Amino acid sequence: MPTHVELSLEAGLVALKQGNYQTAIAKLTPVASSSENATARLQARVGLVMAYARSGQLRKAIALCQTLTESENQQVQEWAKTALAHLTKAKKSSKESKKSPTGFVAFDNSQNTTTSKPQPKDTVAETTNSGNSSVVPPGGWRNTAIPSANYRPKIIEESSSNTGGFLGSTSYTQAPQSSVYWRQAKRAKVWQPLRKPKLIPLRLLAAGTFMALFWVLREVLKFAMGVTNYTLVKLPYLQPLQFLYRNPTSFLLIVLFIMIGLSPWLLDWLMTTFYGQRELPKDVLHGYSRETARVLQRYCQQRRWQSPKLRILPIDAPVALTYGYLCRNARIVVSQGLLDQLADDEIATIYGTQLGHISHWDIVVMSLVLLVSLPIYGLYQQISAWGNKKASGIWCRPITILASVIYGFWCLLTSLALWLSRLRLYYSDRLAAEITGNPNALTRALLKIAMGISSDVQRTEHTSGYLESLNLLLPVSYQQSLSLGSIAGHLPFESILMWDTVNPYRRWFTFSNSHPLIGDRIQRLNQIARHWHIDTELHLTSQQTAKVKRHAFLLNIAPFVGIPLGAVFAGLIWLTWQTAFALKILNLKWIYEDWSFVTGCLLIGFSIGMVFRMNSFFPDIKTASVQNAELLPSLLTNPSGIPIDSISVCLVGKLLGRPGIANCLGQDLILQCSTGLVKLHHTYLGQSVNPQDLIGRQVIVTGWFRQSATPWIDIHTVQTQSGKTIHSPHPIWSTVVAIAAQAWGAYIFLTG
Repeated sequence: MPTHVELSLEAGLVALKQGNYQTAIAKLTPVASSSENATARLQARVGLVMAYARSGQLRKAIALCQTLTESENQQVQEWAKTALAHLTKAKKSSKESKKSPTGFVAFDNSQNTTTSKPQPKDTVAETTNSGNSSVVPPGGWRNTAIPSANYRPKIIEESSSNTGGFLGSTSYTQAPQSSVYWRQAKRAKVWQPLRKPKLIPLRLLAAGTFMALFWVLREVLKFAMGVTNYTLVKLPYLQPLQFLYRNPTSFLLIVLFIMIGLSPWLLDWLMTTFYGQRELPKDVLHGYSRETARVLQRYCQQRRWQSPKLRILPIDAPVALTYGYLCRNARIVVSQGLLDQLADDEIATIYGTQLGHISHWDIVVMSLVLLVSLPIYGLYQQISAWGNKKASGIWCRPITILASVIYGFWCLLTSLALWLSRLRLYYSDRLAAEITGNPNALTRALLKIAMGISSDVQRTEHTSGYLESLNLLLPVSYQQSLSLGSIAGHLPFESILMWDTVNPYRRWFTFSNSHPLIGDRIQRLNQIARHWHIDTELHLTSQQTAKVKRHAFLLNIAPFVGIPLGAVFAGLIWLTWQTAFALKILNLKWIYEDWSFVTGCLLIGFSIGMVFRMNSFFPDIKTASVQNAELLPSLLTNPSGIPIDSISVCLVGKLLGRPGIANCLGQDLILQCSTGLVKLHHTYLGQSVNPQDLIGRQVIVTGWFRQSATPWIDIHTVQTQSGKTIHSPHPIWSTVVAIAAQAWGAYIFLTG
């Protein structure tokens, strides 16, 4: 029975033969990006070149033909080179092309017998199916035919047997960017300014983030001062320090404002010392992107700004960030990887997003958060590195605990800015599209950054410290880049981002994410493109909504639903007690008059929600229903998936992550399969061997796959090739948490 890909290919070829080029393009485009059938993908790309050429879209035909020149099929490569020469000549000969009724004549050999090489017979054009021997477009390109869906050339036959796919890559290598098809949608030549955005929500959120940061730092400072004086009192011959008994509020406020004022220079020192940051000369930037220099100059002149200082990080991952508090002392920092991997117009749009952060003033608070968090993260790295050297002995466990506490404190500080980090990107994307007139280039830039970050993780085999420590300020989060960037060469982006656009509960699952969904951001950029009447780089679905059962979603968030239900229960209990006390039936007011029983009700409600969710969240893993690595792309692209679905999987791959104490909480465990990367979650229960001890080795992971804003797998077991097995007791820990919350809540409820 023909697959969906084969049917789409056949329909596209028929439309091409009939001269319905737009229909052919619509049918063949998804097949050209599909990873299900390497032969069909190659045939679809050949057909697309013909359809674009015959419909006058020479630029797209040339771009796609250039990718075919890198094909491992030698005959396809030769055909593409010949076709590319004709296409290039046709583009230059605009007057001659206008004389042709079809708008394209360069592929007619009769008109180019002296200037072009004879076209080789293309074995991809041959066919074994007599019913579909060839599809030749009328009026030109007579010597090239489109193959049928059943033909499998020898070279493709050999390469498709490899788990790496048609490109012949190894089973654990990301598909190169050259294998990804870009539509290269155009920019707006003339565009109207967008409606001025309302910045009040952004400003309020920035103020709230500053207040939350101040409150947390004050409580931590008060705790440290109290512990210090308590220790001094207990030690002999020492006296407590009187100034530590004072309220640190005023002092902390002054310190924070001083840090904001000095943040550009302090962060310069930190970034130079620990990340190798250096100045980026404008002439060097001009060599990578001429448009960027024009965008910076034009925008700064319009706003009467002094141009921000330009910096560069010598790292391969494509990253960008901005810090400072005024335009004249702001620093726009990009990595060498970003300049190398992005095109001219794409680099300009990324710089446009950074100008948006300066214009909207959100860099003031984000710079402060970065300045406070970077030294703490650096301390965590230093202690972890020192602990790895002292891996044995009595100091190992205390160092591990200390590193975990410091890392937890760093996570707490950065979590305070999650909402601001998400919201500000919508505003910066909008401004970048407006000042460049090119939302499509920004779409490509975001996707290429995700692919570049994923490639960097695969190359280094762990999440680099600079990606994690600078994550809040990056255009794309490293967490969302793992799966998205690694399967980009296997599936079209429209399929990969479908969950981001059609899942009705998608925004509920971004609560703990530092960045908004990429599909959501691209959807907004597409709206801008349509507003300016230009084609979009991606054709994302926006009308339909995936069907997700409401009770499944409620079951997924049952522990959090239990908290407000516990509050309602506490209110009913209070009303009952008050009524009983007024009627002199029961006198328990002496226990509950301090309202502490409400906390007990909240804990009980949370516990009940955990119990309700547990069986659905951790079902038994049955061998018959286990999914393997080949189906991972389909799991990642399921538009209706939510974490409660708990799909049982058994994946074979290479375990990536930071080794030793730097990964003592299992925060950086990644499985590299033949079809992509997926995040792993592990919990510890006093085992002598932990997953980070197996990093760099081939393992078999069984567990529960969960589709969310950042897909992950809750580990059940990790097994090595030698048979060693590590268990991850997720259900046990969930039970322990539920019982502990229940017991604590009951104690508070009964004792008042």
